[in-house]
Amino acid sequence: QVEVVESGGGSVQNGGSLTLSCVASGSVADISAMAWYRQKPGLERELVARINDKGDTMIAVPAQGRFTVTRNSAKDTMYLQMNMLKPDDTAVYYCFVDFWDTQKFWGQGTQVSVSS
Repeated sequence: QVEVVESGGGSVQNGGSLTLSCVASGSVADISAMAWYRQKPGLERELVARINDKGDTMIAVPAQGRFTVTRNSAKDTMYLQMNMLKPDDTAVYYCFVDFWDTQKFWGQGTQVSVSS
């Protein structure tokens, strides 16, 4: 079994920065990709950033130029550096862990609130 835990959320002002962390523990030897999603009130969950086993990254258009996704050398911890935050970034941010589509796990989410 795999446990996924996010941390680092909080409240910041417009233009501020936060770094989210996601730690996957348990049987994590064969992670194919990790990703950050976010869900705004009343809306569906949307992909924010993704990093695969090769280290290739993808950042969604609304976050390009502001957010960076990285991971540690053990490939079981992922980070999301968020700069120039806007009120529209306010959401619950979720970590997603994929094992080559055979198993997928979600974290419980961490709240990010950006005030104007």
